[in-house]
Parts: sequence; C-alpha cells; structure tokens
Amino acid sequence: MGMRGATHIVWDWNGTLFHDNAAIIGATNAAFAELGIPPITLERYRELYCVPVPKFYERLIGRLPTDDEWKVMDLTFQRYYAEHRVGCGLADGVPGLLAEWVSAGRSQSILSLYGHEELVPLVRGFGIEPHFLRVDGRTGPSGGSKAEHMVRHVEALAGLTGVDPARTVVIGDATDDAVAARHVGAKAVLYTGGSHSRASLEGVGVPVVDTLAEAVTVAEWLPAG
Repeated sequence: MGMRGATHIVWDWNGTLFHDNAAIIGATNAAFAELGIPPITLERYRELYCVPVPKFYERLIGRLPTDDEWKVMDLTFQRYYAEHRVGCGLADGVPGLLAEWVSAGRSQSILSLYGHEELVPLVRGFGIEPHFLRVDGRTGPSGGSKAEHMVRHVEALAGLTGVDPARTVVIGDATDDAVAARHVGAKAVLYTGGSHSRASLEGVGVPVVDTLAEAVTVAEWLPAG
C-alpha cells in the first residue's frame, strides 16, 4: 500500500471517521452530573469544546477540575461512552472514500486520542482496518493533546514506508488536529461534522470543510500548495 511521494492522510477517529456525537454528548453530560453541572446541548458543546479536555471543563464551570474531580469525571465519561458507542457508526461515505484513496495508490492511517486497546478492535469490527498502514490510539493518561502522539505516529510511518510529513495531511474535527499536524510539519483539513462548530474551526488558519468527501479532495492538492 502507498506510493512514495504521494499524499498520506492521517485520519482522526472520533467525530471524523466514527460518527459518535450522540455518545460523546451523553457521556459528557453523565460526567458533568457527577459534579452537579447542568447538562449542555450538542450545539453548546461544539462552541466550547477544546483540548486538553480539563480546559473545556474550565470554560464551563469557571475553574479547572481538581485531580480527584477529573478522575471521577473521566471514569464516568469512559464508562458511559463504552456503553453507548455500540449505537454509532461510520460517517457517511467512509468505506468508499477509504477504498478509493488506497486504490489510487495512496496511503492512510488513523491516529486517535481514544484508548489504543479499545480503538483497534472497533476499527477492525467495521472491516476497514486493511485500508490503513497503522491504527494508533492513545497510550497513557487521557486528557492531553494529540501533538506528542502525532510525533510518534509519523516517526513510525516514516520508518515503515518512508511517509514524508511534508506530504502528509491530517483530517480531523478538532482544532487540536491542526495543532498536532503543525507540530510535525504536516498540513491539516478540519471537518465540521464532529466536536467543533465551523466558527471555532475557522480561526485556526487551515481549510475547513463540511463533508469528508470535500476533505479528501482538499487533501489531494494541499501538500502541493
């Protein structure tokens, strides 16, 4: 898989390839309930969400959660999400987009802040794992940025197939995806179908699109720009 010199896509998972908005907002409100925080709507979530996640909570409650509060909220979020992700599926058109990208001689991978041990079987269960050079989830504590994970992911790809960061495009739904891409010298395209509103994404200075098909089209020409 892959063609030296061709564009490589690093896909985000949650909110991008995996359309799990309902499970995310439900898990968030379950975590909020542990601290007596009123529930929020998806629209409000998309306006305020940011990484690292404790900063998101600070935007809502006016302070950072204590370490003990964070542990309780994180455990509640993970438990609720694991129960409700089973009702979620891939975003519209994903299997076809992935297959077409590979059939054109290009390569792709997944890097997610979802736990690695949970991510891999989930991707495998959708039958799309063979389309990717690597599927990497978060290792270590939750709540941080994707940037350092991106360093390890891109280094592994370079060692495996010679993927060039300058020819790599990260497609994700969060401003942190663009930050992580910049951190390794890659480009980014941000998708409005996930965790962030269009308004919050447009301030990052990278292309913003409303469909994953648009994202792939932009990724084709972006490294040459």
